[in-house]
Amino acid sequence: MMYWDGNMGVWGYILMGLSFVLFWGAVITAIVLFSRSVGAGNRRYEAGGAGAGIAEHLLAERFARGEIDESEYTARLTVLRRGRGT
Repeated sequence: MMYWDGNMGVWGYILMGLSFVLFWGAVITAIVLFSRSVGAGNRRYEAGGAGAGIAEHLLAERFARGEIDESEYTARLTVLRRGRGT
């Protein structure tokens, strides 16, 4: 039976270092992705959150460019504000 004598050679050390970097990179990536999925990353899209004003801002831009008229602007703005509970 062959026993390991501790002499891996250059390629053994390169492979060991590469696998070390890949393993810890995967662990850190998994932690970051998990924390983003349960953390504050999704809260900006909730009703009334920081992202709720984005729709109003886009609507105001369309009104300013003349893409929609005043009655359509006010109707859509009312729907947006009713949808987020204000």
